Amino acid sequence: MEMWDAIRARRNVRRYTDQPIAREDLERICEAGRRSPSAGNWQPWNFVVVTDRAELIELAKVWERGGRHVASSAATIALVAKEPEDARQRDWLMLDIGQATAIMMLAAAGLGIGSGHSAVTDQQQAQRVLMIGLGYPADRTLRPLARPNRRPFDEVVHWDHW
Repeated sequence: MEMWDAIRARRNVRRYTDQPIAREDLERICEAGRRSPSAGNWQPWNFVVVTDRAELIELAKVWERGGRHVASSAATIALVAKEPEDARQRDWLMLDIGQATAIMMLAAAGLGIGSGHSAVTDQQQAQRVLMIGLGYPADRTLRPLARPNRRPFDEVVHWDHW
């Protein structure tokens, strides 16, 4: 899929088919995250790829409401980082993890793989994790959305002033 089509096709997918994801595709998604921008080239992240069903079911428990899809995903990538003590570095960490997440989700869409991200609320069970559940969409294939549910372009993009 061309990048522009991947951007227009990407949506949160939380229902997946049983089709496994090839390791090559998982590696490509991780490589996209590894290459994502990082404040001062800090690169604070580690990516943990989980494909074992029992582990996915356990991982889904870190956020009951927003992470249930992880249990049925073909794979989930946990983005893990040590939380800095410095407030400014914590802000950088959130920016870096967010950018890596977005780029990985776009890379997945470009491969026709759906993704749905989740944050973690149970810090005892998983320390500082943002997860991306991956799988082939069960309801409809990824394709550019003609009418995405987004604010109009002219309300979001401003030229020369705001």
